[in-house]
Amino acid sequence: VQLQASGGGLVQPGGSLRLSCAPSERKFSSYAMGWFRQAPGKEREFVAAINWSGSSTSYVDSVKGRFTISKDNAKNTVYPQMKSLEPEDTAVYYCASRVWGTIGTMENEFDYWGQGTLVTVSS
Repeated sequence: VQLQASGGGLVQPGGSLRLSCAPSERKFSSYAMGWFRQAPGKEREFVAAINWSGSSTSYVDSVKGRFTISKDNAKNTVYPQMKSLEPEDTAVYYCASRVWGTIGTMENEFDYWGQGTLVTVSS
Protein backbone atom coordinates (compact mmCIF):
# COMPACT_ATOMS: atom_id res chain seq x y z
CA VAL A 1 0.00 0.00 0.00
CA GLN A 2 1.40 3.39 -0.95
CA LEU A 3 0.25 6.54 0.77
CA GLN A 4 0.66 9.91 -0.87
CA ALA A 5 0.33 12.91 1.44
CA SER A 6 -0.01 16.38 -0.01
CA GLY A 7 -1.14 19.89 0.84
CA GLY A 8 1.74 21.09 2.97
CA GLY A 9 3.31 24.50 2.61
CA LEU A 10 4.00 27.83 4.28
CA VAL A 11 1.16 29.47 6.18
CA GLN A 12 1.02 32.44 8.53
CA PRO A 13 0.10 32.03 12.19
CA GLY A 14 -3.67 31.90 12.53
CA GLY A 15 -4.06 30.57 9.02
CA SER A 16 -5.58 27.37 7.73
CA LEU A 17 -4.40 24.46 5.65
CA ARG A 18 -5.90 21.21 4.50
CA LEU A 19 -3.74 18.16 4.00
CA SER A 20 -4.85 15.09 2.12
CA CYS A 21 -3.72 11.50 1.90
CA ALA A 22 -4.67 9.09 -0.84
CA PRO A 23 -3.77 5.44 -0.33
CA SER A 24 -3.34 3.24 -3.36
CA GLU A 25 -5.17 0.36 -1.68
CA ARG A 26 -8.75 -0.21 -2.82
CA LYS A 27 -9.61 -1.55 0.61
CA PHE A 28 -9.11 1.95 2.00
CA SER A 29 -12.74 2.13 3.04
CA SER A 30 -12.13 -0.59 5.63
CA TYR A 31 -8.95 0.96 7.03
CA ALA A 32 -8.54 3.34 9.92
CA MET A 33 -6.28 6.30 9.17
CA GLY A 34 -4.04 8.50 11.22
CA TRP A 35 -1.81 11.54 11.04
CA PHE A 36 1.44 12.00 12.89
CA ARG A 37 3.95 14.83 12.82
CA GLN A 38 7.61 15.34 13.54
CA ALA A 39 8.89 18.78 14.42
CA PRO A 40 12.58 19.67 13.99
CA GLY A 41 14.63 18.07 16.74
CA LYS A 42 11.66 16.22 18.22
CA GLU A 43 10.24 12.73 18.04
CA ARG A 44 7.27 11.93 15.87
CA GLU A 45 3.97 12.35 17.68
CA PHE A 46 0.36 11.37 17.15
CA VAL A 47 -1.92 14.13 15.83
CA ALA A 48 -5.28 12.69 14.81
CA ALA A 49 -6.96 9.47 13.78
CA ILE A 50 -10.24 8.29 12.34
CA ASN A 51 -11.86 4.86 12.24
CA TRP A 52 -12.82 3.02 9.08
CA SER A 53 -16.32 4.51 8.79
CA GLY A 54 -15.47 8.03 9.91
CA SER A 55 -17.79 7.75 12.88
CA SER A 56 -15.06 8.05 15.50
CA THR A 57 -12.08 10.37 15.77
CA SER A 58 -9.25 11.06 18.19
CA TYR A 59 -6.93 14.05 18.58
CA VAL A 60 -3.90 14.99 20.58
CA ASP A 61 -4.84 17.66 23.13
CA SER A 62 -2.76 20.38 21.47
CA VAL A 63 -4.86 20.32 18.28
CA LYS A 64 -8.34 19.72 19.70
CA GLY A 65 -10.74 22.35 18.46
CA ARG A 66 -8.34 23.40 15.68
CA PHE A 67 -7.88 20.27 13.57
CA THR A 68 -10.62 18.15 12.06
CA ILE A 69 -9.92 14.80 10.44
CA SER A 70 -12.36 13.37 7.93
CA LYS A 71 -12.46 10.41 5.58
CA ASP A 72 -14.05 10.24 2.15
CA ASN A 73 -14.28 6.59 1.21
CA ALA A 74 -15.74 7.42 -2.19
CA LYS A 75 -12.66 9.49 -3.05
CA ASN A 76 -10.26 7.19 -1.23
CA THR A 77 -8.89 10.17 0.68
CA VAL A 78 -8.43 11.30 4.26
CA TYR A 79 -8.18 14.97 5.19
CA PRO A 80 -7.01 16.82 8.24
CA GLN A 81 -8.41 20.34 8.10
CA MET A 82 -6.12 22.53 10.18
CA LYS A 83 -7.10 26.02 11.34
CA SER A 84 -5.74 28.58 13.79
CA LEU A 85 -2.28 27.26 13.01
CA GLU A 86 0.53 28.12 15.39
CA PRO A 87 4.31 28.13 14.90
CA GLU A 88 4.37 25.06 17.16
CA ASP A 89 2.45 23.17 14.45
CA THR A 90 5.47 23.40 12.15
CA ALA A 91 6.45 19.84 11.32
CA VAL A 92 6.55 17.15 8.69
CA TYR A 93 3.12 15.54 8.69
CA TYR A 94 2.76 11.84 7.93
CA CYS A 95 -0.36 9.89 7.12
CA ALA A 96 -0.64 6.25 8.07
CA SER A 97 -3.15 3.49 7.51
CA ARG A 98 -4.27 0.75 9.86
CA VAL A 99 -5.71 -2.42 8.38
CA TRP A 100 -7.63 -3.03 11.59
CA GLY A 101 -10.43 -0.47 11.18
CA THR A 102 -10.60 0.78 14.74
CA ILE A 103 -8.79 3.90 15.86
CA GLY A 104 -5.10 3.71 16.66
CA THR A 105 -2.97 6.38 18.32
CA MET A 106 0.38 4.64 18.58
CA GLU A 107 2.85 4.35 15.73
CA ASN A 108 3.10 0.58 16.06
CA GLU A 109 -0.65 0.26 15.49
CA PHE A 110 -0.32 1.45 11.90
CA ASP A 111 0.71 -0.77 9.02
CA TYR A 112 1.57 1.62 6.20
CA TRP A 113 3.13 5.08 6.11
CA GLY A 114 3.45 7.89 3.62
CA GLN A 115 6.56 9.97 3.06
CA GLY A 116 5.30 13.11 4.74
CA THR A 117 4.52 16.66 3.77
CA LEU A 118 6.09 19.73 5.36
CA VAL A 119 3.93 22.34 7.08
CA THR A 120 5.66 25.57 8.09
CA VAL A 121 3.79 28.12 10.19
CA SER A 122 5.65 31.38 10.15
CA SER A 123 5.15 35.06 9.51
